[in-house]
Amino acid sequence: MKFGKRLKQQIEESLPAWRDKFLSYKELKKLVRLISSAELCVEYGKADVEAEFVHLLNNEIDKFNVFFMEQEEDFIIRHKELQQRIKRVIETWGPNGTKPSEAEYKDEMAKIRKDIVNFHGEMVLLVNYSNINYTGLAKILKKYDKRTGGLLRLPFIQKVLQQPFFITDLVSKLVKECENTIDEVFPVEQEDEEEIVKEQREAITVAGKGIFRNTVAALLSMQEIRRGSSTYGHFSLPPMDLPDSDLIHSFQLNSPIPIV
Repeated sequence: MKFGKRLKQQIEESLPAWRDKFLSYKELKKLVRLISSAELCVEYGKADVEAEFVHLLNNEIDKFNVFFMEQEEDFIIRHKELQQRIKRVIETWGPNGTKPSEAEYKDEMAKIRKDIVNFHGEMVLLVNYSNINYTGLAKILKKYDKRTGGLLRLPFIQKVLQQPFFITDLVSKLVKECENTIDEVFPVEQEDEEEIVKEQREAITVAGKGIFRNTVAALLSMQEIRRGSSTYGHFSLPPMDLPDSDLIHSFQLNSPIPIV
């Protein structure tokens, strides 16, 4: 699949509020064509179009950074709130709590588990957002250098590698912590496993464009983007190894296409 089509598909499968935050790949591609067209450049002025191309690239990076940092800050707050909710439920309705109640405990923990799964899904989507926008920048810069004979890709990618939107260490750490919380606080009993898998499968089917389905699509996209191929090069992201967690395996069980 060509990158433009893959990006369009990713945008459609992303959260509605995120859809205008992705790379303006089509607009950048049009400018590259314009720059490499002798007739059009005589009409518009090659230097002016090149300046517009670089200006749009810089604006796109600013857009990515603002959005990514806003989401990252929100995730930090939400992660802390979820941990506090778990502690509060255990201390109140747990076996050794101030008001022990198995029914209340199970009910509240079920709500928290659902919120953690959704939260985990949003963070995976943000990592995918970083990956696909970086890949788009690398591809459009490759087109620019190839068609114009310019040498913009190397210095620009070196700049991109230092940008907040590209540095996903903190979000990846929160993703792992969510997986650990699911595994430790909400262990799946053997007799409950089939019922949970059924509920999660229904969540994808019924929700249609819900966070769970979007997360599966994001995981598939990240693996595809990071898969080594004949076009794998210096500016490509490294191949992706998915974490070995029950939460990731639950995504695999619900995906029509194997993730690994």
